[in-house]
Amino acid sequence: MIKHIVLWKLKDFAEGSTKQQNALKVKVMLEDMRDKIPGMLKLEVGLNFEASDSACDISLYSEFTSREALDAYQAHPEHMKVKNFLPLVRTERRVVDYEV
Repeated sequence: MIKHIVLWKLKDFAEGSTKQQNALKVKVMLEDMRDKIPGMLKLEVGLNFEASDSACDISLYSEFTSREALDAYQAHPEHMKVKNFLPLVRTERRVVDYEV
């Protein structure tokens, strides 16, 4: 099984919306991928509530059946919708992929 974790920090204001509004948009977009991506076993999205300079605003935790499923997810049209929007509203992105 592959675990894919991504953390984002968002701009205070971008694309006509506040950080909080964009965080909710991203959350909805990510959660909309659920049950649409072959090989995706689990998808969990969290919005940060801790006011800290070191905190990220959004987290994505997902599980995939294989590395091939993760690779297919990266190019899937549903993922591309989110992937194209995020650079417009984020300042930072961190990712880790690992196999268990």
